[in-house]
Amino acid sequence: MVKQTEPDQALIKMPSLRAVKAFLAAARYQNFTRAAEALCVTQAAISRHIRDLEEHLGTELFDRAGRAVKLTDAGSNFYDVVQLSFSSIAQAAERMRNNAVSKHVVTLCCSPAFTNFWLGPRLPAFFEAYPEIDLNLVVTQNFLSMDTGVHPDIIICKMMKSHDGYHSEPLMCDVIYPVCTPLYLEQHPELQSIHGLRDSALLNLSPFGRSQVAEHLDWYGWLAHYDIDLKARSSKASHFFNANDYSLLIQLVLGSQGVALGWHHLVAPLIEKGLLVRPIEEKLVHKETLHYLNFNEDKARDPSCCKLRDWLLAQFDTEGLEEPDVALT
Repeated sequence: MVKQTEPDQALIKMPSLRAVKAFLAAARYQNFTRAAEALCVTQAAISRHIRDLEEHLGTELFDRAGRAVKLTDAGSNFYDVVQLSFSSIAQAAERMRNNAVSKHVVTLCCSPAFTNFWLGPRLPAFFEAYPEIDLNLVVTQNFLSMDTGVHPDIIICKMMKSHDGYHSEPLMCDVIYPVCTPLYLEQHPELQSIHGLRDSALLNLSPFGRSQVAEHLDWYGWLAHYDIDLKARSSKASHFFNANDYSLLIQLVLGSQGVALGWHHLVAPLIEKGLLVRPIEEKLVHKETLHYLNFNEDKARDPSCCKLRDWLLAQFDTEGLEEPDVALT
């Protein structure tokens, strides 16, 4: 005898998706008639769906004043949640449709700084070389706990085998040194000594929200490597700016607002263009800590995933795993 499935109370208690769609349109256009036109239904159908939804939820979602409608506080809160949920559904459906056509979507996951400074400038070359591949880029600081439904084909981070089922390829080590603009160095010649650097305007990368990106290194740790205590800064020293957004720090550096620590693989192109310089020769090399390319083993026979993996590895082959030869100013 087949056992009868127990009623799923969570699904039973959900409001009608047709009613929720009507609500979303009405909230977006602030008008039931325009919502009806957008969904190709009658205005009466929109009104009925909204009324049924309000009865289901036990609260008014709109303040009605003639033809115009305005969301109540409860309606505004509900709209924020519904908008996000329907956007996620639409994006998931679009990804599935893309997978059904000739182009293949490959999902790559990496950090914001890596995306902005390393990957971004190289993407045009990838697009030109592989027009048959659509790249889906997921930018995150949280590599250990991916959002529901996110299963990257490739993850670039500082963790070997960041997830079960991934094969790791080492890419490079970190080389870290101070950077500033040529103008800022000209205005502050004292930066050419490490003690003068300590008392300059320092732009510092804070650890908040970065625990899953890598081991943390800030000005305190970098200067301590050279037996310099940052707390001994002069009381007349320039400002010390703290932020956990590396892209913002580099933007401020490029605006001649101070000195930041530069990760070689991120700032080397800016140095090559003459936009940034190294005021001192000192650098910190983490040879024992590497960046890795983590490849989903389930995609080992997926041609598009393998093409992106091989292209990324080829980009790093020119940089190598050893300490690079970094030109000084």
